[in-house]
Amino acid sequence: MLGEYRISGRRAAEICASVERAVIAGDLQPGQLLPPMRELAEQLGVNPNTVAAAYRSLRERGVIETAGRRGSRVRPKPAITAREAIRVDVPEGVRNVSGGNPDTALLPSLVEAFAAAAGVADKEPVLYGDDSLEPGLVRRARTDLDADGVPDGPVAVTSGSLDAIERVLAVHLKQGDAVAVEDPGWGSMLDLVPALGLRTVPVGVDDEGPLPDDVERALDAGARAIVVTDRAQNPTGAAVGPGRAKALRAILGAHPEVLLIEDDHGHGIVDLPLHPLAGATRQWAFVRSVAKAYGPDLRLAVLTGDAGTVDRVRGRQRLGPGWVSRITQRAVAGLWEAGAVDAVAVAASYGERRDALVAALAERGVVAHGRSGMNVWVPVPDETGAVARLLHAGWAVAPGARFRMEAGSGVRITVSRLGVEEVGVVADAVVAAVRTAPRRHYA
Repeated sequence: MLGEYRISGRRAAEICASVERAVIAGDLQPGQLLPPMRELAEQLGVNPNTVAAAYRSLRERGVIETAGRRGSRVRPKPAITAREAIRVDVPEGVRNVSGGNPDTALLPSLVEAFAAAAGVADKEPVLYGDDSLEPGLVRRARTDLDADGVPDGPVAVTSGSLDAIERVLAVHLKQGDAVAVEDPGWGSMLDLVPALGLRTVPVGVDDEGPLPDDVERALDAGARAIVVTDRAQNPTGAAVGPGRAKALRAILGAHPEVLLIEDDHGHGIVDLPLHPLAGATRQWAFVRSVAKAYGPDLRLAVLTGDAGTVDRVRGRQRLGPGWVSRITQRAVAGLWEAGAVDAVAVAASYGERRDALVAALAERGVVAHGRSGMNVWVPVPDETGAVARLLHAGWAVAPGARFRMEAGSGVRITVSRLGVEEVGVVADAVVAAVRTAPRRHYA
């Protein structure tokens, strides 16, 4: 029995979000039985296939389990807000191309930068009540943002891009508000939105970024916010080009009350120019992290936006962590000033491997996507089978269930640990995994 809780939604993604919210809130307990698919479809007035797709997604994400005629129930330890837990165990001897991490050989040494920053801290320690922002970091960040055409605005510093996005959503939206998100998209983002009590509205993606028709449909239906990845989109490698940016700005301009959040985590690892959407709405935020170019452990991102948004974020930040370590800020500023990362060379290195894999798959009759960044997205007809067959062949790839809601099945391959000489071997393994799958159309 479901007690007082009623599952809601008209689309598969909305039904998924409803179940996830209930599990998070404790309204659906581990082991609790869910309604049969046909019964729930009748209650919601939707096609049974819609409920079936929702249950399938919840199973793939580790929220529920199905036992044939005994029905579907919440797992004893549901993997709520844990898409990152949807991964394969990598046995010894298997090459892991699933992680999404940068090539460590392309990351700069942090020793000198932190030593210099700590030396300054010894002489001038930061105390309570001091400015939370490192002036050198803010100056350099603002200069780079200006050069990329991001509108003028105050700057804040957060502990990574997801921290920034969470804070912006939290200070603007209330529980139940809808957020348009890319599908397929960053798994952590797809987890974050329901974890905040918000509803996800999936927006399709192609190589140029979010599809304008999907964006318009989501905003017309009442989405209060939208999150867009400008470059190196995870998992597809999409990058917003000039034509797509113009179309999206026009749609956003017709919805000036919508909160726009842009994620530019690809800064420093891509060679495609930025085409920002910022300024198309009254409330906007632009986030630029250093994780992919300088190393995930730095946990630092620069946030700019309209004055009201940044002021709210900084005010709320003062009531939590207070600030991001000035030593870390000073070290990052030093790395920037020293040119510790050659962005052109890094982009070329990832680009060579990524383009080679996409081309090798195309030569073998398999469509793949990877316009920028370090990931390649391969649509497959049987995701679970493809992951298993690739693992058996010696390659661990990321299951697409980590990144999608209504989008078709796929796998993500991270090229950062691939040598160009290995590309043909990977492509052959992917082809074998796909062609031995049951014959179904590509989604």
